[in-house]
Amino acid sequence: MSQIIRPSILNNNPRQQYRWHIFPTTSALELTAVQSILDAAQLAISERKAFHIVLAGGTTPRHVYELLRNKITDWSAWHVYFGDERCLPANDAERNSQMAAHAWLNHVPVPPENIHIIPAELGATAASHAYAHLLNTVGMFDMVLLGLGEDGHTASLFPGQDLGISPDSPAALAVHDAPKPPPERVSLSAWRLSQTNQLIFLVTGASKQQPIKAWKNGSEIPAAAIKPINGVDIFLEDGLL
Repeated sequence: MSQIIRPSILNNNPRQQYRWHIFPTTSALELTAVQSILDAAQLAISERKAFHIVLAGGTTPRHVYELLRNKITDWSAWHVYFGDERCLPANDAERNSQMAAHAWLNHVPVPPENIHIIPAELGATAASHAYAHLLNTVGMFDMVLLGLGEDGHTASLFPGQDLGISPDSPAALAVHDAPKPPPERVSLSAWRLSQTNQLIFLVTGASKQQPIKAWKNGSEIPAAAIKPINGVDIFLEDGLL
């Protein structure tokens, strides 16, 4: 079970619309996330014969991905993208693509050509241009998964940096001075992450209490810059809100 606090609209301002979903345990949050992903996939495949999903990196979604590898779905219809990537060698264990591969994608029959890895080994500038070119051929995503950092960042969109919120922003941004190592990264822009039918933030851990408080109080943290037309759903553990 989760508790949902409905969003409010302030003076018709195009602010982010969000829904809090509060879970008693991490396990309950993860199981609901898995079911939400599968439900979105089923709907998209039934309507359009394809499911386009953007994956979050970091440690929070790892177990969600592990749970997905045992589920039944039409994996051949899945198209997988990444919200951000670290500029490290292609097989480096610290890359988000490697984490997703080991936890999930290596264990299911998603066609390799449907797994769209950011070529971050090329460096932030070249990789962002290449990924933006790819994304310009893709329409709306069906689902985007994101996490939340202790400073309010999401993907590799950090406080004080260009978030790419304008509709004329590139789909992917080169990040050269990330405050967390490695400093060179590639991130989908806030505008491109917002081009989705459904967006879920997965938030666990006591260290996330401060950014959640700031978010709730209306602070313009990077996570608040993601504004899909259908709003965002924030899955978090009890005690963080």
